[in-house]
Amino acid sequence: MAATLITMAVVDSLVPNSLRVACPVPLATLTGVLGYRFFFSRVEKRAITELALPGAAHEAATGIAVGAVLGLLVAGVLAIVGSFFVSGSNGWSVMFKSLPEQVMVACFEELLFRGVLFRIVEQRWGTRTSLIVSFVAFALAHLPNGHVSLLAILVTGVAGVTFSACYMLTRRLWLSMGVHLGWNYLYDGLFAVPVSGHAARGWLQVAMPGPDWLTGGSYGVEASVMTLLVWGAAAILLLRRVPK
Repeated sequence: MAATLITMAVVDSLVPNSLRVACPVPLATLTGVLGYRFFFSRVEKRAITELALPGAAHEAATGIAVGAVLGLLVAGVLAIVGSFFVSGSNGWSVMFKSLPEQVMVACFEELLFRGVLFRIVEQRWGTRTSLIVSFVAFALAHLPNGHVSLLAILVTGVAGVTFSACYMLTRRLWLSMGVHLGWNYLYDGLFAVPVSGHAARGWLQVAMPGPDWLTGGSYGVEASVMTLLVWGAAAILLLRRVPK
């Protein structure tokens, strides 16, 4: 956390405004990953296998595809019932503006919630306790977000379990980072739909008529009962694939 936050603060202080769009977020992502590797290699005196590079691209790409498919599945079902349709578009270049931020969000949250919290709790108290802690901690971390609801918190907790299952399946962080990024970027980069209560800013403007329990309302589809079903099914399928 310190590596990421300090980088952002230093860049904001020293880098001209015109360069901040491209500079601080990727740099903060890199220093966050390097800070994690440095800290745990020194404290735990081990190889940081959860961030090993061989196979990382394949796992991350697979995760991005899985996250995007989950998001498209939700959007598709909502479209079938008339609660999701494209109503216009913004400039296509807007898709690139949100990508660095969503990469940082996926990396930062997975390092913190899976690489630190889930991994260490599992080592000390076992997998079941760690899954419960992951559910609660990830859900509570989103409480300050705008337009949050009880359903949104429940969906977020289930998503946290799904990300934890990705980590358990590979014992690496690349797959969970990819799934996290694939979902977030689909709605923040391609579709202009709020992501966890944050303002919509994607390429394709989307209209979502219908009750909040179905569409998610101003919080975004993370507060939809359809998303709860999709993430819940994904968590069950992934957990069943985890080696015993």
